[in-house]
Amino acid sequence: METDRALEVFSALSQPTRLDVFRMLVVREPDGVAAGELARLMDVPQNTMSTHLAILSRAGLIRGERHSRSIIYHAKLDAIRALSLFLLKDCCGGRSELCSSVIADLSPCCVAEKEAIS
Repeated sequence: METDRALEVFSALSQPTRLDVFRMLVVREPDGVAAGELARLMDVPQNTMSTHLAILSRAGLIRGERHSRSIIYHAKLDAIRALSLFLLKDCCGGRSELCSSVIADLSPCCVAEKEAIS
């Protein structure tokens, strides 16, 4: 990821409602959430939510799928992965042992799911 691209993603996430929407979509993967439902859950007018969704979409953080009359939005998890890698790419000047605590803090979020699959 290039710096300009990272700044575009940070800009999209720098507004509280958009950050909350993105986080909700991450939690709701893989099912996604309909645009109207997002507006209701966030207590935001639908036209305002539409603007927020457009900004997140242009930043490459979400995608929408049309289902009949609804658009179901999904988080693009690869986008946040790329941003995280951009931030940690040169972590601690190449001394990976200094980054181990950051990696350890990220790992538990998926442990329960991996254990359930085994």
